Amino acid sequence: MNFHAHSDPAARRIIFWRHGRTEWNSNGLFQGQEDIGLDSVGREQAARAAEILALRRPVRILSSDLTRASDTAKFLGELTGLSVDLDVRFRETAAGAWQGLSFAEIDEKFPEANAAWRGGDPLVRAGGAENREEVGQRMRIATTEAVEHLNEGETLVIVSHGGAIRSGLASLMGLPSLVWGALSGVSNCHWSALDEQVRVDDALYTWQLREHNVGLGSLPSEPVEG
Repeated sequence: MNFHAHSDPAARRIIFWRHGRTEWNSNGLFQGQEDIGLDSVGREQAARAAEILALRRPVRILSSDLTRASDTAKFLGELTGLSVDLDVRFRETAAGAWQGLSFAEIDEKFPEANAAWRGGDPLVRAGGAENREEVGQRMRIATTEAVEHLNEGETLVIVSHGGAIRSGLASLMGLPSLVWGALSGVSNCHWSALDEQVRVDDALYTWQLREHNVGLGSLPSEPVEG
């Protein structure tokens, strides 16, 4: 699923940008919270995508503290002159025993849990660690705190990870957890954008998905978690 739509220029916007490719991505390994750096393709992806995102004129850049995300964010920071603020709450799903395994190995060793995970069950704990509801909650809390500092029409870029972004989007939009699997993943160095629709009170916002899994068409990547 890849789409974008026109939006209200006065709306506050959040752009969730997934990090560039890593060697583990290329080899189909579940990264979780292992601190894996970008490979040469990932650095190229980040540099090219940053040129597009800089045109959105973000006022702030937040990032997961994991190297693959923070190094991706630096490309945008250099183009915009903005500092990159790190927040551990934007990390990828903690995947416990699955981290470092290929998806085939996970399926062989943990067939029932992996089938439920791939089916979108938000309560399955990846490798016995975090589940998607927990990831969505920490993403939503951290994002909501950041949005409180945005003025009308301003854009925030959050650099994170495929699984964390999908869970964060679903949680922010208030989707019932059992249908989170209907939302596709985000490819390496692609992004999704939410626009604020209604301010309900001082702590709760209504968000609309305006772009999802958008990026440069020639960027080689797959929308998988980990």
